[in-house]
Amino acid sequence: MLFLFKQNNMKKIIIPINFLDLDQGGFHLLVKAKINGKTARLVLDTGASKTVFDKTRYERFVKNAEMHKNAETSAGLGTNQMETHTVFVDKLKFGNLIIENYEGIIMDLSHVNEAYSGRGERQIDGVLGSDILYTYNAIIDYKSEELTLFF
Repeated sequence: MLFLFKQNNMKKIIIPINFLDLDQGGFHLLVKAKINGKTARLVLDTGASKTVFDKTRYERFVKNAEMHKNAETSAGLGTNQMETHTVFVDKLKFGNLIIENYEGIIMDLSHVNEAYSGRGERQIDGVLGSDILYTYNAIIDYKSEELTLFF
């Protein structure tokens, strides 16, 4: 369930967070979004500099997506260096917050999804990164299990 409030000429959207309990007391935080009108499952990652979409699962949201190879490789997500592509998403939606023509990153997240599948979990479609979290002044409330974005 999503809620919309207005405060000091800013709206805020509250997005439920699902906690995936990992071994040794760690967690992954999962949120839902819509990519071009289709529901997506994203890992919330404050350490990710950009929002990333999985290379193999992205075709679910955009047929024949035009991707532009990035000159530099990226590090992170359990790998050293990985080839990335830039892609434009027509509409990325979190509740009533709509981000149009969003420039995201495409990477191969199969290693993450294999680990999820091995645990009997559903695969993810991407990673919600700090570019969006910072831009929309995100607040992560662990106790209430909510992500708040201001716009």
